Amino acid sequence: MTKLVSLKKKKYFLLLLKQRPIKNDFVSIHFKKNFIEKSIKNKNQLYISFIIKKKIGNAPKRNRIKRKLKAIVQKLLKINGAINLNYTYIVFGKEKSYNENHKRLYEELRKSFKKIGN
Repeated sequence: MTKLVSLKKKKYFLLLLKQRPIKNDFVSIHFKKNFIEKSIKNKNQLYISFIIKKKIGNAPKRNRIKRKLKAIVQKLLKINGAINLNYTYIVFGKEKSYNENHKRLYEELRKSFKKIGN
């Protein structure tokens, strides 16, 4: 079971935000090869943060988008090789993902993470 670990330090966010993102209508994903040292017992961790801008709406709306994206990422982790664990990610959710159905969001995220893996 892979555990999702959120980034905590500002320097990690700044380092990732310098990278060119992969964008689609629903998310923008910044990624970089792992620069955070993993201990031997914590190899099954995915460093990923979900960010929604305050312009998008009130807190319940932003939280719903985050929950949708987290659920899809956890579903993708169950598929072997869908998400490369050797990268650290920041996922920016967009307003369109609030009203979109789960199946379409899943397909778009799967395509985006597949581009990163190659």
